[in-house]
Amino acid sequence: MGSTAGKNWTEEDEKLLLETIDKWVENEVKPIAREYDQEDKYPHELVESMKDLGLFGATISPEYGGMGLPASVYAKVIIKVASVWMAPSGIFNSHLIMASAIERCGTDEQKTNWLPKMASGEFRGGIALTEPNAGTDLQAILTRADRNEQGYLLNGTKMWITNSMYGNCSDALLGGEEGRGLQQVLGGLELGRINVAARGAGIAEGALKMAVDYAQERETFGQPISQHQAVQLKLANMATRVEASKLLVGSAANKFDSGERCDMEAGMAKYFASEAGVFCSQEAMRIFGGYSYSTEYEIERFYRDAMLMCIGEGTNELQQLIIAKQLLERNKG
Repeated sequence: MGSTAGKNWTEEDEKLLLETIDKWVENEVKPIAREYDQEDKYPHELVESMKDLGLFGATISPEYGGMGLPASVYAKVIIKVASVWMAPSGIFNSHLIMASAIERCGTDEQKTNWLPKMASGEFRGGIALTEPNAGTDLQAILTRADRNEQGYLLNGTKMWITNSMYGNCSDALLGGEEGRGLQQVLGGLELGRINVAARGAGIAEGALKMAVDYAQERETFGQPISQHQAVQLKLANMATRVEASKLLVGSAANKFDSGERCDMEAGMAKYFASEAGVFCSQEAMRIFGGYSYSTEYEIERFYRDAMLMCIGEGTNELQQLIIAKQLLERNKG
């Protein structure tokens, strides 16, 4: 169920926050994105500025030192970041899914001890779901935490775990009751899917912007390619999907904020927006032509990043099944 912790945010608060994020993205994220992506470097300096901005406490309640952002505002932040570089949004998304699990299911002592340090970014965490033989099928997870004299012994193999190298949180039994770990994690995936949907929408919007700019600079047959109808049709289709994605993300986020069940709406947003990211980045590559394969331009990175959004937080095929099942459940004859 969604959190109502951020409902006291005013329109002016939201405007100021998004303006701050805009400046940060333009001044600190955009200048390093290409270099760090190509050299596969972890953005340590960027993480420090993310701490200063409060992004590691974005959805953590104010009583624990977080900003208490409603999902509707949080999603807009993610769209802005992902429209320039998708990767940083993943660093605090996985962290916030863990924080959400602690806030929902932890003991009072765990909340008091962990959440303030997570909100400040002193502690950075994540969730370890994927295994070599268990991705979408979470029931097939084999990793176990077995109690011993020292606490718990983890035995198993995990992969594709965001923050696994640079996170710094120790293993603990959340809530004090064994056997509830999967339920606790799954309870945070609605917000996770809204995040991935927002990242997909951000990728789509960023690809559209690059395509619009390039189409007005590049000339063929004596005029900018933006004057060719074939290019205009692509831009129109891209722009429509971007706006539709943002509306679906907003709809899912608003329902999450109201405390209602929103797995169908989050699934719709994640499915459509992530596919829009793929579509828009691919269409932008067609507009860039041969230059789209050159690292001189950044559109090739957007195309690479876009496909991950179709897979992460449950594949889009799974989202379609969730949507269909919920649709039938809500409309029983």
